[in-house]
Amino acid sequence: DLWGVSDWDIIKRAFPENDLGSRAIVTTRVQEVAAACCSNHHDYILQMKPLNDKHSRRLFFGRIFGREDACPNTLRDVSVEILQKCGGLPLAIISIAGLLASEGPNQEELEHVRNSLGSMSGTKLTLQGMRQILNLSYKDLPCHLKTCLLYLGMYPEDYTIKRSDLERQWMAEGFVSKENGQDMEKNARNYFNELVNRSLVQPVEFDSSGSVTECKVHDMMLDLILVKCAEENFLTVVDGSQANTAPEYKVRRLSVRLNDASNGTLLLGKISLSQVRSVMIFGRSENQNILPLSKFKFLRVLFIKDYPTSIDLTGMNELYQLRYVQIDGSGDDVHLPTQIRGLQQLETFDIWYCASVPSDIVYLPHLLHLSIGRLRGLPDGIGKMKSLRSLCGFNLSVNSLDNIKGLGEMTNMRDLALTGHIAYHDQDGIMDVLNSSLKKLGSLEFLRIYIHGCTDGLSPPCSLQRLATMQFPWGDSYFSRVPNWPREFHNLRVLQFIVDELLTEDVGIVADLPSLTDLDLHVRRPPKEMIVIYGRGTFPALKQFTLSLSNASYLTFQAGAMPMLQRFKITFSVKGWKKNGAGPAGIEHLPALEEVSAYIEHNQATESEWSSSEYAFRSAVEMHPGNPRIEVEHSNWVRFFDK
Repeated sequence: DLWGVSDWDIIKRAFPENDLGSRAIVTTRVQEVAAACCSNHHDYILQMKPLNDKHSRRLFFGRIFGREDACPNTLRDVSVEILQKCGGLPLAIISIAGLLASEGPNQEELEHVRNSLGSMSGTKLTLQGMRQILNLSYKDLPCHLKTCLLYLGMYPEDYTIKRSDLERQWMAEGFVSKENGQDMEKNARNYFNELVNRSLVQPVEFDSSGSVTECKVHDMMLDLILVKCAEENFLTVVDGSQANTAPEYKVRRLSVRLNDASNGTLLLGKISLSQVRSVMIFGRSENQNILPLSKFKFLRVLFIKDYPTSIDLTGMNELYQLRYVQIDGSGDDVHLPTQIRGLQQLETFDIWYCASVPSDIVYLPHLLHLSIGRLRGLPDGIGKMKSLRSLCGFNLSVNSLDNIKGLGEMTNMRDLALTGHIAYHDQDGIMDVLNSSLKKLGSLEFLRIYIHGCTDGLSPPCSLQRLATMQFPWGDSYFSRVPNWPREFHNLRVLQFIVDELLTEDVGIVADLPSLTDLDLHVRRPPKEMIVIYGRGTFPALKQFTLSLSNASYLTFQAGAMPMLQRFKITFSVKGWKKNGAGPAGIEHLPALEEVSAYIEHNQATESEWSSSEYAFRSAVEMHPGNPRIEVEHSNWVRFFDK
């Protein structure tokens, strides 16, 4: 998405002039930019048209009432007047609809919105008119949500923002209150969901339950946010566009966008940093001392993204107000202090890419979230970290047996990621200690297993809602077969398993789980018998089924199986398909199916063979009466064993 011809002049230098017919799609709101991108071939320009009245009504009423015909007749006339002011622009329509949906639409509220938009005409909605619509949504927010929305201005345009990062940054800044004795993290989640529901942020990624996990901010909304931030002196952006003149006002939050030629590092040295509460750094610079940490007396949030060179953060241990630290993608040349015991307010410490862990980290009483590199060990005494809720990167290979025991004392733990490689002669002893610790974690909801090798001895607690074993290029974390213990996991919603082999009876172990909505099975070896998904209401809540099975023809769905399944994804090999030459049987028995996708591996197969396998798969899906969407991809990456 481009705003200036100069931007295109820079980008086009990367394209070779070889007349091979390659294409690039560019979006812009500026006619001059469109003409420049197409070398003034105007037939290459697609003028996006606004929505017509029919589609505008469908979008507007669907967002507010669930469907168009659900709008009461008493509200229809004033709704149409509002729609006319939106000019068919989806962003305007969805913003106003999000505002009205959050209020509970009634005649008085709709008339208030109509009157607030004044005499705007939607026949050609201007940029100022669009800002007026977005500003109306902003003004309607309660104070705490206005603050949370403005904080999004810390991120660059078109940046994908993780929900968990944003919520924890809000908490660190003190934006989230304890309402009615509720947990602050739950309140932060409610704040985020409210911004999504009001269509002020755009969902990008979802988890299996449909909750938004990543979002973006529309560039026009971000423009409004930055205008409001400037009016209220909420945050300051430093990038290469400024002259070397420091702002005269007091800087409270600082977002630094760097590139190799940026003068941001020079300007940063001239800014008064004593009142800064949050600092985020994006991009690259050769300056190792870009952050004069001694000047940040009241810093609460430190976020560094994709900083490629060595950086000295040893002065961090004197930032006593620090609550959130994330050093992301910075390599092993990030120098942290050896001790951080003085950071008694620290809640989030994400140092996955750092070389070492401070030796006294176990003495931080308020630490909630810790993420460390998979090759790092923790100092002894981790059982003292009673407040910890998530621990990512606990390596069973390098941590002491006492630390594995100490996991059992972290009774507030909700999210745990285990890594490492357990030597065969040590496996039973370590697994026994690990299982004993896991059984004590009654609050554990999500367990991720990055352990290289067979994990048959593992026995997680039945409180789990999500369980995942992971696949890597250098080796899998797998079970020889589906273990028996998932039968008791009545709260389990997401199950991601790698197994060496799969039998029909193994499928039955998880078929009756009442809460399971997302099942992902990767089978390493060819099936020895037909895998039958029986009827009788098996998998009653399952909505997504992902299966990697070398021979797709060994899979059969019986009538009545997976009654709620919406998405079916399968990976199979042409080599396995050649033995039978058929697709999965019984796909037509899945009544709620909406989407089917296949990932076909064709290593050493001829074009005729993989074309035939795709045809057989499509034929099997096309038997479904509901005409689900079909997507097929091909690859030559081998993911299966021959026997």
